[in-house]
Amino acid sequence: MAIVDLLGWAGSALLVYSVLQSRMLRLRVLNLAASFALLVFNALIAVWPMVAMNVALCAINAWFIVALLRARHVGRAFAWAPVGADDPVLAHFLARHGADIARFCPQADLPGPPEALRALVLHDDVAAGLVVATPEGPDGWRLHVDYVTPEYRDYTAGAFLYSPDGPFAASGARRVVAGPELAGLQQYLGRAGFARTAEGAWQRLLVEPATAPV
Repeated sequence: MAIVDLLGWAGSALLVYSVLQSRMLRLRVLNLAASFALLVFNALIAVWPMVAMNVALCAINAWFIVALLRARHVGRAFAWAPVGADDPVLAHFLARHGADIARFCPQADLPGPPEALRALVLHDDVAAGLVVATPEGPDGWRLHVDYVTPEYRDYTAGAFLYSPDGPFAASGARRVVAGPELAGLQQYLGRAGFARTAEGAWQRLLVEPATAPV
């Protein structure tokens, strides 16, 4: 098989693979790569209508990638709303995403005890995630759930949650602790600003609290 044919098959396979992605940024990046490969392939075999189409697709994907990256900044992409243990919106979210939450937070007992902090993470009008924590000492929270749906994992939800605009700072807390039961989230916790403690837990120190939820 000629190299040109391999390029065409590879671009087509990557195009199919890209539309199987649930994470939007990954979909756009893979689709851009596939469109560029098919652009080159069609230019080599002189199929100019397909070249024009793939030029347009490359431009569209590049535009969306830039827009998605800009939307990741704290304060632009996310807000939060407190929810009670018996809130029907929370029940609906758990019914849809409970199995996926259990993959990352297997020991979480949802919706948690009455004293728990529960907040839905919002992106525009969509419930994109959930955090659940219980009091830890006089000025902190122990994290039980920090979950974002697959569609929004390319965004900086963690940076928002632990910022002055997030639910923990708004509660007056100065720190958030994650125990060994959240070992599956360690890579994410590191990116969100948590540091390993001498006891083997993870701790995130917070800046001065905000006054109210968004």
